[in-house]
Amino acid sequence: MRVHHRHIIYVQGYDPRGLAQYYRMFRTELRKFGRLYQLSATISRPQPSPDGETASWTIETKAGDWQTRTSYDFLRWEDLIQRDLAAPIWGTIFHAVWIYWRLVFSGTIARFWKAHWRFATFITYPHFLLLIEALCASGIALAFGKGLEALGIPNLFSIAAAAALFVAVLGTMLKYTENGTYLLYLLSDTIWTWEFSHRQRPEWDERIDRFAKYLANVARASDAEEIVIVGHSSGSFLGAEILARALELDPALGRHGPRIVLLTIGGNFPIVGFHAASKDFRNHLRLLAVEPSIDWIDCQSRKDVMNFYPFDPIAGHDIDVGASRRNPTIVPVRFREIIKPEHYNLFRWKFFRVHFQFVMANERPHAYDFFMIVCGPIGLSERMAGPEAALAIATGDAAMREWAWKRLENADPGHENAADLGEMEPSARRRG
Repeated sequence: MRVHHRHIIYVQGYDPRGLAQYYRMFRTELRKFGRLYQLSATISRPQPSPDGETASWTIETKAGDWQTRTSYDFLRWEDLIQRDLAAPIWGTIFHAVWIYWRLVFSGTIARFWKAHWRFATFITYPHFLLLIEALCASGIALAFGKGLEALGIPNLFSIAAAAALFVAVLGTMLKYTENGTYLLYLLSDTIWTWEFSHRQRPEWDERIDRFAKYLANVARASDAEEIVIVGHSSGSFLGAEILARALELDPALGRHGPRIVLLTIGGNFPIVGFHAASKDFRNHLRLLAVEPSIDWIDCQSRKDVMNFYPFDPIAGHDIDVGASRRNPTIVPVRFREIIKPEHYNLFRWKFFRVHFQFVMANERPHAYDFFMIVCGPIGLSERMAGPEAALAIATGDAAMREWAWKRLENADPGHENAADLGEMEPSARRRG
């Protein structure tokens, strides 16, 4: 399928920066994309909706023998996220620590370790760092208390003063190291995912329902050849929820109008799906697994500790749909193949930077290219079914492009070649 008009609905993760920061990053990366493939890509200014819950812009992309128009919708959560981050520091700490130990005693953390030990380590990191900072503050407070005792200050007063100093020092450390540690942000994320999983965030559910209605309306009215719902990070399970609820509103959603494709990248489904209380969410995954009119592509990277790799969003949740299963197609992505070695080595240990590579421009032509998915002439399902042909259309001469288009016309809709995007990445120990 040659795409002339595509509609992207982008579902962000738990990121308080929201529209302004994302749009600037998108515009910068779009320019890099144009330079890499020597094509023209122009972008309009974002236009917020009247209710402020979405913003939209368009991209016009022109190459030698193809051009596309992309309508891009950005679904907004930053007002809800910023409200979480404005909560009192001590309330956030006590709530997050309480939730973490509930995860431990319920066995959920053990399931995280079994599914992906790197993510389990990542979710434990802020609690470990909190313990270190608390020990440092305790040492300072203890020394201060001993000093007061040496001066003959009564024990009751010295203990009270030391306790007050502990609270002041720890609070100061947490506040002024946040830009480097992201500790409070990650603790807020833990609280949010727990409460969302247990249906304790009605304002999020209400907005998801409104976004589901929006998707259903777009599908009925759009003249695009395909609609791609992109869910990055926590947006993976939010995007899945939006699509599943839209299907409940309109079971024929993918049978009339544009093709509907769900693209989840850097996903972390288990942080919701592994909770016993998340039965509705697992039922929605079951719905998407068997829906014949929807394609679902799930891209994962071993190098990204903030996604689960390798993880099957269906079998990993003990969902058995038998032979009727058709989704998702799981695609491994190797960042070292799309980034120049000198740059890859600079950021490979910067976890947030690695995590965002899924939605940033490539430095090398590759079959996985977020901006080719957004702006290119090939439908996403065909791109995943024929990655070599998709790359040839982007970089080959006229004869190669003609061969590639013919190959894509005969591409297997079952996406059997999707793994060609990157073999399951071997561990660093095996590489030596």
